[in-house]
Amino acid sequence: MTTFLYELSTTGAISFSDFLIDPSNLFSRRISEATQARSRLRGTLKESKRTDDEKDYLTIIKSIDDYLPQLQSIMDCVAHGELELKSEPVYSWRTTLSASFLNNSPRLDLRSFHAEHACSLLTYAFALSNLARNIVAGLGLYERDRAISQAERETKEEKLKHATSHLCRASGIFSYLSETVLPGLQTSASTSKSKLPPDLLPEVNIALAKMSLADAQTLAIRKLLSKSFYDSNITPGPPLPKSHPAPGLIAKLHSECASLYSNARTLAKTPSASSKSSDDVSQELRHYLADEASLHSALAKKWLGIDAGENGGEKRCGDAVAFLIWGKKELQELKDGGKGIGLTKGDKEKRDRNLRKEKVALESETIDVWLKHYKRVNDAVHFQPIPSQADLQSRIPSGVSAVFATPYVTPKPAFGPRSDARVQKEQEVLDQEDSLTVSRVVAATSSSTYAGVGEYY
Repeated sequence: MTTFLYELSTTGAISFSDFLIDPSNLFSRRISEATQARSRLRGTLKESKRTDDEKDYLTIIKSIDDYLPQLQSIMDCVAHGELELKSEPVYSWRTTLSASFLNNSPRLDLRSFHAEHACSLLTYAFALSNLARNIVAGLGLYERDRAISQAERETKEEKLKHATSHLCRASGIFSYLSETVLPGLQTSASTSKSKLPPDLLPEVNIALAKMSLADAQTLAIRKLLSKSFYDSNITPGPPLPKSHPAPGLIAKLHSECASLYSNARTLAKTPSASSKSSDDVSQELRHYLADEASLHSALAKKWLGIDAGENGGEKRCGDAVAFLIWGKKELQELKDGGKGIGLTKGDKEKRDRNLRKEKVALESETIDVWLKHYKRVNDAVHFQPIPSQADLQSRIPSGVSAVFATPYVTPKPAFGPRSDARVQKEQEVLDQEDSLTVSRVVAATSSSTYAGVGEYY
């Protein structure tokens, strides 16, 4: 399986000197460097947009890493009065999560530093997620390769770990946006009676944080199962190989993924019922969330069935059959009605849809193998009743998280009141003042020290 492919934003050109006044004439070089950093970011985004081949997301991430400290510095200087505004800054960004005619991303003019900050962070998280997707795409189905060496498998698992880490970072950035950056932006938009795109709504970014975390957990499950998949390649089905993790745990991990995707889809649909947004979230994203929620729900049923059959004894053989029937039914519904990764727009999208179909077909075949086994055993040996879905519903355990969002840490400003250089300089001044004060006290004390001081006759 592959993760969602974000269309990255592009942005218009700006020069900070056009709308900033430097009363002290101390920041001319810094303002120029900030403009250059943003120009490099704009250039890498435009180049990525024009590239049909594999995109260089690492370069985009690096350019954002270089720009954010510059932007934060300017925001700090304006807030502390060290830089002044000669006019209101206007930043032009294309929004990429909006549902629009022919899926053309609309370009918006955004009138605040906070909007610029939000769009930069949003692009940062998108690029991290797309980088993870590229890493996973390059791995292939290595766990099913009988000819792969242990060293090769471990190398691929390390790459899978890196992809998981990128998604956890993306989740942390989306959470930071929803909790720290966007609420203030939303308040400003309400005051000016303007509408924000769904990309800049807290609810949508909470949804993206949940989706990224679910994507990361999906990769964590894959890594957890890779050794056992390799061991069972020749004869898939019962019994589980000794290297296989507890099926009950795998079921809980899938259940958590299903819950995250489902909750994310509900949040992503929020703008359509709200007047705060100028558009709906794109169908591609909503379809992806719906399909992933359905897939993981089915896989949770599959592993609950296998857990009941392998570890529940003869009394739970009926449960095993029932859970597997339920999982097979959900997979069939996904096969018949699933929308795939999204609307087919190109070769990559078609490939993604084919990968999903292959995944669903493979899981259906696996369920059939286990279902036939437990049904045959139950019909011939155990004779346990097959419970209904309603009976099974109360036996589905809560999900378990294997990964967590990496909290976003704001970069240190390159200059201005909170920069390391300024803080160090201010500390040196304080140290000098303290030293001077101590010297004066010592001098005063010394001048009062003489034979018979304080003695009066």
